[in-house]
Amino acid sequence: MAESNSVLIVTDIQNDFLPGGALAVSDGDAIIPLVNELARSFQNVVITQDWHPAGHISFASSHAGRNPFETIGLRYGPQVLWPDHCIQGSAGAALASGLDIPHAQMILRKGYHAHTDSYSAFFEADRKTPTGLTGYLFERSIDRVFVVGLATDFCVSWTAQDARAHGFETTMIEDACRAIDTEGSLAAANAIMDRIGVRRVHSTTLSL
Repeated sequence: MAESNSVLIVTDIQNDFLPGGALAVSDGDAIIPLVNELARSFQNVVITQDWHPAGHISFASSHAGRNPFETIGLRYGPQVLWPDHCIQGSAGAALASGLDIPHAQMILRKGYHAHTDSYSAFFEADRKTPTGLTGYLFERSIDRVFVVGLATDFCVSWTAQDARAHGFETTMIEDACRAIDTEGSLAAANAIMDRIGVRRVHSTTLSL
């Protein structure tokens, strides 16, 4: 069992990111049994949930003549345009039915501001607007963060990067994640995590 100063952040395991979903991550459903198993080793678990209003600025459909997976410049920087996904209250936005973590203490919704995307569990994509998770973890004397979920190269990586930037000892459990990997995004994300000191490990070598 992980010590009480550790938290597992379970990132965006939602129907729209699973096979058949609006923004399916290849093999995304395969991680669910492992994530459930890992979560049982943590006293502290936070689950994140992508939660967009209809017409969100990150949707390609919100930009005339644009297609999913194109990148455009927005006021806060480059933005990959996505298919409409995880719309508030929709079946696609629901957490995967196979996710079985009843002891999770928090479900953190992100991406609900219409004009800013949000990958990280800590900040929106402007890297300035906080979700409040940092204060929640600090007040509970948590200083070790472990990250799993979807997708490795976006929400998982950004969450791990921001956790590290706040001084948390941060580990990404690679086999409990899956990537979208568009335009080399996975290699780029891994390079950033390695540079800033995010540990990338396999669950079989994990020491809690």
